[in-house]
Amino acid sequence: MNRRTFLKNTTILAATSTVIPNLVFANENKNPFGIKEGIRKFTINNNFKLESSNEKAQIWIPVPLSSKYQELVDISYSGNYEKAEIVENEYNTKVLYATWKVEEKEPKIDVKFEVITKQSFTDLSKAKNDENYSDEIKVYLKPTAHIPVNDKLKDFTAQITKDAKTPLEKAQAIYDWTVTTMYRDNSVIGCGVGDAGKALDEKIYGGKCTDISSVFVALLRNANIPSREVFGIRAGKSKISKVCGKADEKGFANITGGQHCRAEFYVSGLGWVPADPADVTKVRLGEKLTNESEKTIQTKNFMFGNWEMNWVAFNYARDFVLNPKPAQYPLNMLGYPYAELGEDVQNYYDPKSFAYTYTSQERV
Repeated sequence: MNRRTFLKNTTILAATSTVIPNLVFANENKNPFGIKEGIRKFTINNNFKLESSNEKAQIWIPVPLSSKYQELVDISYSGNYEKAEIVENEYNTKVLYATWKVEEKEPKIDVKFEVITKQSFTDLSKAKNDENYSDEIKVYLKPTAHIPVNDKLKDFTAQITKDAKTPLEKAQAIYDWTVTTMYRDNSVIGCGVGDAGKALDEKIYGGKCTDISSVFVALLRNANIPSREVFGIRAGKSKISKVCGKADEKGFANITGGQHCRAEFYVSGLGWVPADPADVTKVRLGEKLTNESEKTIQTKNFMFGNWEMNWVAFNYARDFVLNPKPAQYPLNMLGYPYAELGEDVQNYYDPKSFAYTYTSQERV
């Protein structure tokens, strides 16, 4: 048994500037869902079993990050692997990497995460207009293979934000456009590819959470607002809607296939601001609502500046090379475990054939 503990405090960067005027701010303690400030504790168990093979088996398992809204208290793992260790990747992404001897007939690894999530609310009135971002923040203004930044998209984004004067007002306009225009398409596999360039160029506005969040992020970057997708997994019951997370009366949930992509954008004076345009579209579809329905509007208002913390975040990684370097690279995103048998990539969208399960137990 190997055990490691990660405890990290994060500093929210802020700059001095004029506070933005004329924006309607939500009271941080008022929402119609009964969501309150506080913490939630989850034990997440992952069990992985790879097929028998005469080639090298290896796996990269995303590890929950530690941030202002979440703390990875402990991680433990066991199995018949030859080597297992936590490795660093781009975007400060931590991954549990394991490999097995070629003669191992049934590669297995069991992993347990102990995570505390913190429910808080963003006071948008503290936003400032300074756009002199640090180099650390500027990383999230850069284009990637799936998140383009170019003149065509800058012109399109300028049309969406034409009546907005401040970074926060622009972010609000882009968010409003995204949740109103885009829709959830349940025929899409997994969380979707998140090819924002193709979606915007071909006006493909249907998709799953990665598709919707990636379009939101791409538009923000083209408005010079640092932004990023946040890949994670639903861990517990939602107070907003059962489509946003379920558990039994004892807090237990089978969360295999519960991966979910959210987003953040950076505003001086606030730091990283949470948003979840994809879950607005999921609630709208799952409860057969319209854009004008009261609950759609309530969910839309809550999900700009807030997350419901029944969810555990893994990383911000997009279009990057895993460490150690795998047969397939760059990798689009790491919301799911990634494994290879030789150069044969396992289908992480199909946990039954890959053979992995995720379960969660909420601790009172």
